[in-house]
Amino acid sequence: MPSSVIKHFSYQPGLKLLTITFVTGLVYQYVDVPERTFKLFKAATSKGRYFNYHIKEKFKFLKLED
Repeated sequence: MPSSVIKHFSYQPGLKLLTITFVTGLVYQYVDVPERTFKLFKAATSKGRYFNYHIKEKFKFLKLED
């Protein structure tokens, strides 16, 4: 999963919770993310581009760590 902005991500389908760790060390949890959106994100050639267009301002989030 090479990405210049996203270090790691995980998804909890039962909770529809997408957790993304950025290369900066920031960790965010995005809520109510449909499994289809996660699967498309996971399959995307550019994770950063997909994130910016389909997740970033579309879902509520919680900032977990600095």
